Amino acid sequence: MELRHLRYFSAVVQWKGYREASRHLYVAQPSISQAVSDLESELGIKLFSRDGRAARLTPEGQLFYEEAIKTLAQAARAVATAQRAARGEIGRLSIGFMGFSSCPFLPNLLRKYKASHPGVALRLVEDVPQGQDAAFDRGEIDIGFTRPPSADRSSSYQSRLIFREPLVAALPKERKVATRRVRISDLAGERFVTFQRTSSPEVFDTIVRVCNDNGFSPHLHHELNNMNSVLATVEAGEGVAIVPATARNMRADSISFFRLQPDEVRIDFVAAWQKKEPSVALRSFLELLDGELPAIRKQMKFA
Repeated sequence: MELRHLRYFSAVVQWKGYREASRHLYVAQPSISQAVSDLESELGIKLFSRDGRAARLTPEGQLFYEEAIKTLAQAARAVATAQRAARGEIGRLSIGFMGFSSCPFLPNLLRKYKASHPGVALRLVEDVPQGQDAAFDRGEIDIGFTRPPSADRSSSYQSRLIFREPLVAALPKERKVATRRVRISDLAGERFVTFQRTSSPEVFDTIVRVCNDNGFSPHLHHELNNMNSVLATVEAGEGVAIVPATARNMRADSISFFRLQPDEVRIDFVAAWQKKEPSVALRSFLELLDGELPAIRKQMKFA
């Protein structure tokens, strides 16, 4: 049974006969008669009782007609839905993001996307880089605002550089520092509060390397899972931290942030997605992102 059979049958009912159905469908009458005959053979019932030229539905035919028009209407909705999805008018898009690094630009980006694609349902997932990797593997996100993919994953991803940020020192405000910058070597005797390496390997390794390059190995006193916990622990006087500059976007009233000396290292923040044919929703989001990148980079410029 094909949709064609249902269309021809429904047309015969609607136009009260084969001749009128043929005229409105622009299909030869014998083709319609054969389609209805095939349908009756497949169903094992008579759909019409012939009465002269009129084609009257049998009781079984009436019930079948009521279901047939529902099926045709659902098929039409399915076609329209697929066509709207192909035009990017509807769909789903799941976005992973790191809150403290994304919050200056992501809300405006999402507002613009929703204004131009109101039928696309957005799902937001806040997570650290390793958490986003796992979400990609489970098929839970389509794009992530995160750190660059690791070497063992980079071949499976495409990415777009959003901005590059320096590192800063985070110290309790009760520590009085007269200068605007902190020498990295002056932190050699401090207890360090850091991200767990499993949460953000690139940031962890970069911080350790910066310390090593300045003559010491950091004393890792606390290794925590998120930036909120890192800053809260510094506020509690449990150590100092070297963090990405975007950590200053978080509420931390009892912490002072200082640029480092030397100040040569930068950490990339990217949009990453898997190397496969993107959905229309993702493709349109990337087009918007490309158009907004100059403004985002200007906004995220670090003095």
